[in-house]
This record gives sequence, C-alpha cells and structure tokens, in this order.
Amino acid sequence: MTQLIQRTFLITGATKGIGLALSKRLVSAGHRVVGLARSDADFPGELVSVDLSDRAATDAVLQELTRRFAFDGVVNNVGLVKPQRIGHVDLGSLDDVFAVNLHPAVQTVQALLPGMRSRRRGRVVNISSLTILGMTGRTAYAAAKAALVSFARSWALELADTGITVNAVAPGPTETELFRANNQPGSESERRYLSAVLVGRFVKPDEIAATIAFLLSDDAGFMTGQTLYVDGGASIGKLGF
Repeated sequence: MTQLIQRTFLITGATKGIGLALSKRLVSAGHRVVGLARSDADFPGELVSVDLSDRAATDAVLQELTRRFAFDGVVNNVGLVKPQRIGHVDLGSLDDVFAVNLHPAVQTVQALLPGMRSRRRGRVVNISSLTILGMTGRTAYAAAKAALVSFARSWALELADTGITVNAVAPGPTETELFRANNQPGSESERRYLSAVLVGRFVKPDEIAATIAFLLSDDAGFMTGQTLYVDGGASIGKLGF
C-alpha cells in the first residue's frame, strides 16, 4: 500500500463554496491547507485573513507564509463578479473585477515559485468559469476568468522543465450559497441556468473540488496547460444563458 506523502497547499478564497469544499477534501486526505480569505470562518486548515484586493497586504502575507511553509501548490480560487451589461459597464467596476480575479493569482505564483522550483515539483490550478464561453452581463468577469486560462497556458510553457504543472478548471453553475442567494429554486434565472446543463442539475462544490484535487496530485504530473470543464455538458450544449 502506497504511503501518503503529506503536501502543503495554498488556497485563495478558501472559506466558501469551492474553496471550502476543496480545503475539507485535502485535509481529510491528510494534507496541510493554508487558506486566504477576507472573512473569518470555521476552517479545516490554517486560515489567514487578508483582503486580496489589497496588493501590499497580500504581498506581506505571502512573504510571511513562504517563510513558514514549503508549499507544494496553489489554487487561485478567489473571485469577484459585478454583473453589468455592456451599456452600463463602468471602468471602475471593470478594474475591480480584474484586480481581484487576476492580481492575487500572479502574486501567489510569484511568491511560491522559488520554493517549488528548488524542489522540482509544484502544482498551480487556476479556477476559471464556464462564462468564458459567453454570458450576458459578464463582460468583466468572463474576461478575467478567460485570462486565468491564458495564464495557465503561458505559465505551463514557461515552467515545463521545472516539475511544476499549471492547469485551469472551468466550473459550470455551482450549487453554492452565493449562487442560491441569486437564483432561488423555481426562479426564472434557475430555469435558464438548468436549460444549459445537459445532465439537468447543478454541480456541487465537492465535485469541482475532486477535479482540482486530482490536478494537485502526483497522478496528474503529465497534465499541464489544460482547462477542464466541469459543467454537466454545458460547454458542448446550448449555452442558453
């Protein structure tokens, strides 16, 4: 029987939805998880409270953490969405969405890169979204999530000979508290989302977490620069929303 090698992973946006489900899954498998989030919460690993939209604060936290931990990988999960149709998009909101979705991803990888390079092993997973294929009211969010896919491809090329893999996961509509707050059961918005999902239901956070956990594992060592859609077939069906 193969003995588990305990790994240490950093997860942004770790206290809710996919981030929390992934943290619980990794900890239950025997790994160490350090989570970054703005709010305190009941968390299975070590939680560090930081506003990831604050570049200086994020940099300070990352410097301190990389002194304490030898990280084996990072999951860039934090996100911000401000729905606006094109006629109403304001540049301030556009900048906010880009900053929260993209800047921490660059900062975390830059901070962890020296250590992962020296150990000749590392995992980077960027959490994108099905919305990169197009969705009304998501000019900023979809563009930012598409950039995370581009990041993964570019970084995979740059790091191909280092033992570090870089991939992205693009979830479909996910049954989180935030999603349900905006899409009540039986609502028209719920119907629109479901009409796009071929399997006829929403994905659960733990199902997304299972895919991410695979990409973090040793078994995924030959996969890099890829984007996995976990969307119940929505990306090959009719995007009716």
